[in-house]
Amino acid sequence: MAMNKNTVLAWATWIMIFVGLGLIALGAFRYDEVAGWGFAAVGLGFFSIAWVFNALKGRV
Repeated sequence: MAMNKNTVLAWATWIMIFVGLGLIALGAFRYDEVAGWGFAAVGLGFFSIAWVFNALKGRV
C-alpha cells in the first residue's frame, strides 16, 4: 500500500480525533478538579489541529 501525502494527512486526522476524544474523556470522567479543564482544553486543541489537517488534504 503506497501512502501519499493525502493518506498520511487522513491517518493523522483520525489519530488526532481519537487522542482528542481520549483527553476530553479524561477531563470529564477521571479528573474532577481544575486539571480536568486543562485536559478538556488540550482535547479541543487536538480537534482544531485535526480540522486543519483535514482542510489540508488535497491542497498539499
